[in-house]
Amino acid sequence: MTASPVDVPEQVLRTSIIERLFTRAADPRPLFTHQDHSAGVDHTVTWTEFVSRVREVAGTLRGITRPGDRVAVLTGQDLNYPLAFYGALAAGLVAVPLMAPGSPAQRGRLTGVLEDCDARVWLTSSAAAAKTREAGTPEHLVVVDELSGPGADPLPAAPESPAYLQYTSGSTREPAGAVIPHRAVVAACWQASRAYAVDEGTTCAGWIPFFHDMGLIQLLCLPVFAGARSVFMAPAEFVHKPARWLRQLADHPAVFTAAPNFAFDLAADAAGEAGDDLDLSDVRIALNGSEPVRPRTITRFQEVFGPRGFRPEAHRPSYGLAEATVYVASADDEGPRSAVFDREALAQGHAVEVPDGTELVSVGRPLGQRVRIVRDGVALPDGQAGEIWIHGPNVAAGYWGRGDAAAFGAELEGVRGWLRTGDLGVFHRGDLYITGRLKDLIVIDGRNFHPQDIEAVAAEAHPAIRRDRVAAFGVADEMGEGAMVVAEWAKNADADVKEVTRVVLRAVSREHDLTLRSVRLVPSGDLPRTSSGKVARAAAKARYSRRRG
Repeated sequence: MTASPVDVPEQVLRTSIIERLFTRAADPRPLFTHQDHSAGVDHTVTWTEFVSRVREVAGTLRGITRPGDRVAVLTGQDLNYPLAFYGALAAGLVAVPLMAPGSPAQRGRLTGVLEDCDARVWLTSSAAAAKTREAGTPEHLVVVDELSGPGADPLPAAPESPAYLQYTSGSTREPAGAVIPHRAVVAACWQASRAYAVDEGTTCAGWIPFFHDMGLIQLLCLPVFAGARSVFMAPAEFVHKPARWLRQLADHPAVFTAAPNFAFDLAADAAGEAGDDLDLSDVRIALNGSEPVRPRTITRFQEVFGPRGFRPEAHRPSYGLAEATVYVASADDEGPRSAVFDREALAQGHAVEVPDGTELVSVGRPLGQRVRIVRDGVALPDGQAGEIWIHGPNVAAGYWGRGDAAAFGAELEGVRGWLRTGDLGVFHRGDLYITGRLKDLIVIDGRNFHPQDIEAVAAEAHPAIRRDRVAAFGVADEMGEGAMVVAEWAKNADADVKEVTRVVLRAVSREHDLTLRSVRLVPSGDLPRTSSGKVARAAAKARYSRRRG
């Protein structure tokens, strides 16, 4: 794959997102709107109002911090979150976007992250203050919506100084904080604004959590960079009633939204609840990313919402990761493209199109960065699969407090500083296809199997299995190398365990010539998931591989 023909302009990299915010301090237009469905109201703040409040937070923080301090953001998904985040940046500090303390399961991960980043200051809201105090005792706890008084002008930010720590979701390892410098924030925003045509007339709409890299950039940073408007709701309000997302998209102009693949399935299921007047003709871009994009999902979403104005080319399969400040590649204005590959050849590293095989959806082409497919330290040509490596101004500076030369300091084509993503992919006819995770690859008797291929077959084998709640992974015991599947029961499923198990075993054997070592069916919600909702294979393997049966 050749280098991207368009580079991020140097003048963009010399600015910061906080500078972008303060240049619009006199703008009376709406900037952030929180749709509070629990109260049935929208809360909106203008650019002018928001900048004034950010100055107040920055002024408070300047009096209790030292340069370089980490500041944890621990509010709910409301207007206090962007206020806390930008207040920390304006004070010249390192923001750590996290979640408001909630369930005991979340609290364990949150405690680990807070210890890792050593945040002296926690920012919260009056609504979340009580639970935040239960999570620990920081040196300073600041309730941002209770502040008043004199503010402070933003401190200048050097391009290479850290803006925030983006903690990874932990799908393949313990969460690690990617250090995102100021130049990476504006680079990623520039790339996304060009890829998705985001400008002052755009409404960035959605529900992705702000502590997730996609939600942070799409709903908090990109609107500020481009002068757009952000309209958002809490993730739980989407999960409880997916039709709310559909109404959000229909009720605002020139919409750019983003969500993982499973959300498009849930939205299609909820089409009947969205109202007969639903019109999605002004959804300009619907980014589909963060997890594998299913061809069937794209087809069904178009079948359901095409009659309601949704244009096929608006659906944009994309690829990114926290270590690249989310954006890497995206489908263009032609919309989704796919190809059918020989499954066995692809598993062995070669992309060969066949009439009947594995259909993969392209995630398009990169913009403003270099992307290579690498095997054994050598960049591969089109059609050869390997690990995806990235080099560009959007790449993080490393992991907080960890040795990271292997991940961020790789050398290729005479240049150091390449990011080794750990993702497997291939360029085919110039388009990038994601084929799996390097650490998740299942190797049995010298044959390679991608777990998502096995999961897809298992998920479709029987209606009693919950879609997108299946984990496949390798196991090794006295019988040698093998693979097992753990799948959640669909809600209200009524089926015989032995019959479902037999159906899954037969389907995987037929499609992959692979005899699973075990199939385990677990209650709905039992599979461990990452903070972004994806099944955590490594955690599932640790939980279930020792108690097969």
